[in-house]
Amino acid sequence: MFQLAFTACSFPAIVSYALAANEDLRVYTDELNKFEISIPQDWQLGAGEPNGFKSITAFYPQEASSSSVSVVITGLGPDFTRMESFGKVEAFADTLVSGLDRSWRRPPGFYYIEYTLQNPGESRKHLFSAIGMASNGWYNRLYTVTGQFVEEESEKYGSNIEKAVASFRFI
Repeated sequence: MFQLAFTACSFPAIVSYALAANEDLRVYTDELNKFEISIPQDWQLGAGEPNGFKSITAFYPQEASSSSVSVVITGLGPDFTRMESFGKVEAFADTLVSGLDRSWRRPPGFYYIEYTLQNPGESRKHLFSAIGMASNGWYNRLYTVTGQFVEEESEKYGSNIEKAVASFRFI
């Protein structure tokens, strides 16, 4: 049986200030895709080959782990001009949550989601996502930033992964 707990929420705005003082994180800047994100200092970078309408950049620890942060960029049709094209935040959250949890709050500019997944007999997986939209001058693109870690790695990676997702911003 697959269990799913789901909450859409807003990460605190104070996180960006706290990141500047956190020596465990470094700022990664992608000039081509126009974003910045703070990631753990010693994490490695992986990137898929962009195909024009899709791109992925991933960050992960050097040692074997289930933890990672990824930024997926997908091209959108011309009828998607802003985040509200996916529905108001209430409708978006309600659709994702399916009426199970109404503890989410209105996010400023991005849709932020926090949820856990657990299959019977397996570790609980924590996921934090930020979903936003920007244009590259030709077409609109959907940015989905997702950080994940398993319960056993929460003390080691949880805080920095949550901060990394919350730090994502367009430049």
